[in-house]
Amino acid sequence: MGCFLLSDSLATLIERLTEPARRGLIGRLRRGIEKEGLRVDPAGRIASTPHPAALGSKLTHPHITTDYSEALLEYITPVYSRPADAMAFLADLHRFSYRHLGSELIWPASMPARLDGNDSVSIADYGASNVGTMKHVYRRGLDVRYGRIMQAIAGVHYNVSLPDDFWQQLRELDGAIDTPLNDYRSARYFGLIRNFRRHSWLLLYLFGASPALDRSFLAGGEAPDRFEALGDETLVSPHATSLRMSDLGYQNKVQAQLKICFNSLSNYVNTLRHAISTPWPAYRALGVHEGGEWRQLNANILQIENEYYSDIRPKRVARHGETPSQALEARGVEYIEVRCLDLNPLLTLGIDEQQIRFLDAFLMWCLLSESPWIPDEECDRLDDNRRLVVERGRDPELRLTHHGRQRSIADWGGEILGEVGQVADLLDLLEEGSPHGEAVRAMRPRLDDPSLTPSGALLDRLRERGEEFSDAMLAIAREQAERLREEPMDPAREALFDQLVATSHQQQGDIEAADTEGFDDFLAHYFTRARESRLSNEEAS
Repeated sequence: MGCFLLSDSLATLIERLTEPARRGLIGRLRRGIEKEGLRVDPAGRIASTPHPAALGSKLTHPHITTDYSEALLEYITPVYSRPADAMAFLADLHRFSYRHLGSELIWPASMPARLDGNDSVSIADYGASNVGTMKHVYRRGLDVRYGRIMQAIAGVHYNVSLPDDFWQQLRELDGAIDTPLNDYRSARYFGLIRNFRRHSWLLLYLFGASPALDRSFLAGGEAPDRFEALGDETLVSPHATSLRMSDLGYQNKVQAQLKICFNSLSNYVNTLRHAISTPWPAYRALGVHEGGEWRQLNANILQIENEYYSDIRPKRVARHGETPSQALEARGVEYIEVRCLDLNPLLTLGIDEQQIRFLDAFLMWCLLSESPWIPDEECDRLDDNRRLVVERGRDPELRLTHHGRQRSIADWGGEILGEVGQVADLLDLLEEGSPHGEAVRAMRPRLDDPSLTPSGALLDRLRERGEEFSDAMLAIAREQAERLREEPMDPAREALFDQLVATSHQQQGDIEAADTEGFDDFLAHYFTRARESRLSNEEAS
């Protein structure tokens, strides 16, 4: 990895975590994957068909749902300690879906298939219940605020947590035994998030896989100057890593003014609560409830907290009647969700075990390394580094700002990988061989040769074969579909999925039958609760 020196605090912490009494605690990470994929017709156009009933109810199915669009499948794995188990479950979700998709395909790329304007992206319908109606109206609000085309972009979200016994040991090592465990865990998770924000540009470089798009994505708009035409229907940004994470993707100027602070849980929660309670004049002008029809949930900066787009989020499973912030406030951070990952079209599932192993090592390095609070003036520099890598990450002339110095991706990235490699060794204490260490070492050549990155490999394929982006992705989708249709499923898992189809439809029906108030009253009660603080020093009963 080259010459590097660990900080004294990180080196000491790694050494202490390798002591016999603590050895292996850090290896028991818990992981879950959320993977999106756009349904397309045989010609590679976004599907106009409803979500297949044979896949279950998208409102209540725990593993197969939709995101914004009716056509945007979302797969959710359970939480696993072994990456291979999460990948096996994700693979069977794809295989099961292909048993019921007919001639439709799952688009393998983050940037969408051929679109025919805003209306070609249909808004997901979750049924007649109040909660289902709220989900639909929220998506209507996204339409009037940002348009539907942005909502056709797909990605991977990666969720990670650690067991209580690890946090107890780390709290002891930190000399913080008198700090309540939930408070300590939340503070350390926010330290992880701050370091992630400082260094997430490395993930965008190593795993970004969206340097090209179909012209239909721009819906008649002008392409930015940095784009080049490749064929009749394809635009490429020659050095881009992730157009999904660029100003063409999930970005919003109104949200940019929020300056969400990740320095503490209370600061984060209060900023979000302010955003969902503060009207915004431009959104008010769009109308909320006009002519008996809901256009958006409200006219505030954020309709609900999920509307805030970020690379990473602190999360806690909410109880009935709780908002995400109330759950965090009451019981602290339970896990973190990484949200900046593109689908890699060259991988059948969009992600693989090697990438998971690297992410684990990187996230644990973010957790264990010193992580001072981020002052306001540093936030802009972090955003600049991220934007530069998104737009020009494979440009060998690119330089990022680090402690006032200008550094190349290869130089700074190599230094990071050196430290991440030491944490990978820690994770491998419970493994056969060194899968985390090998995953970190496998990334090193990408720093020296940008063509080895997914974005570089994809762009090289388009240029070498003279393919349009949509034609290339359609060919890949067909290859992946053929493979997944032929592969057998785990019999027990197939039986589970069959059962979940029936039970999820039954659950949706039960929810609809149980509603006793009109939607207007339901929504008013929801936002009354959402404005309340649920700060508590002990677990809610």
